Amino acid sequence: MAVKKKILFITGTRADYGKLKPLLKAIEASSNFENYIFVSGMHLLAQYGNTYNEVLKDNYKNVYVAFGLEHSSSMSINLGNTIKQLTGYVAHVKPDMIIVHGDRLDALAGAVVGALNNILVAHIEGGEVSGTIDESIRHAVSKFCHIHFTCNSEASKRLLQLGENSDTVYEIGSPDIDIMLSGLLPDIDEVKRYYGLPFNNYCILMYHPVTTEYSRVAENIKQVIDAVIKSKRNYVIIYPNNDLGSEIILNEYNRVKNNEHVRMFPSLRFEYFLTLLKHADCIIGNSSAGIRESCVYGIPAIDIGTRQSGRYDLKKMSNIQHVTEDTAQILSALKCLENYRLVSKHFGEGTSTEMFMEALNNPNLWDIKIQKRFIDLGEINV
Repeated sequence: MAVKKKILFITGTRADYGKLKPLLKAIEASSNFENYIFVSGMHLLAQYGNTYNEVLKDNYKNVYVAFGLEHSSSMSINLGNTIKQLTGYVAHVKPDMIIVHGDRLDALAGAVVGALNNILVAHIEGGEVSGTIDESIRHAVSKFCHIHFTCNSEASKRLLQLGENSDTVYEIGSPDIDIMLSGLLPDIDEVKRYYGLPFNNYCILMYHPVTTEYSRVAENIKQVIDAVIKSKRNYVIIYPNNDLGSEIILNEYNRVKNNEHVRMFPSLRFEYFLTLLKHADCIIGNSSAGIRESCVYGIPAIDIGTRQSGRYDLKKMSNIQHVTEDTAQILSALKCLENYRLVSKHFGEGTSTEMFMEALNNPNLWDIKIQKRFIDLGEINV
């Protein structure tokens, strides 16, 4: 009987766990692989809902929650601490592959630890662009990784520009779309009861700090909340991530803490969030959910500021309006939502898990060399 290959997933946030969840479930159910999960980062912070519990509730066999991980306001210190603790866990498990997602510090830590310990590393959703330091982190992660699971052809081409080998790039779409289109989400009445939401109509607000614009965070979020108050609409507000500037945003949210039109949550269960999104009037802010997930359901999105800069083409993503952090612009966008209720399949069609498992079950994938070589553009067809 063949020995099962050990697959170690790294999850550091509520967002990346939602993306990884269908892949985790598939690996857990497979007879060819043994599933391991390292839980770190924002998952461990009480202020953001202790979302490690969402991972534990799904009853995987091998989950390691890095409770001893020290957190600070310094991203570089947090990166070092995560690398240190993850290195010990990797030495214990001895995985055949580490899988990371996106552009957070936990993904960078996983990629570095894997690369420096001669372990295959696979990256979910590399090759994408954004308007913050996250983009640099994402590309750095890709350069440490040996295998790439991208969401569309544009992302794949960027990886080739970064010198990656086309034989190691698998275009599978965004895995969370599998859940979005599964027909297995809770119904909206159940979600409203669970979270005590009295609204029939509502918008979702998710606004994160842009670390490279820290000096402007206070004024920017003030403009956003001014628009929330003046619009007289109902809002479900979800806390920002824990990047530099998040405390400024949370302080501004205190202005609407007792507003009858607002319900605020540190985090939402992923499937419940998707149901709320599916029935929302719009999603507003600068979260990637306003770019990636909103288009699947054709929900109008108002993208504010620079955080998602370069991540979408308004000609292809016709459900999106882009505005700056200006109260008047936001209010104007809120008045014409019905013109932007348009569906797009730019990030996948709900078959990511199937393609992911097909790749992992292909023996050729496991023959990919640990020693990488930069592929010049002259050597490939872009």
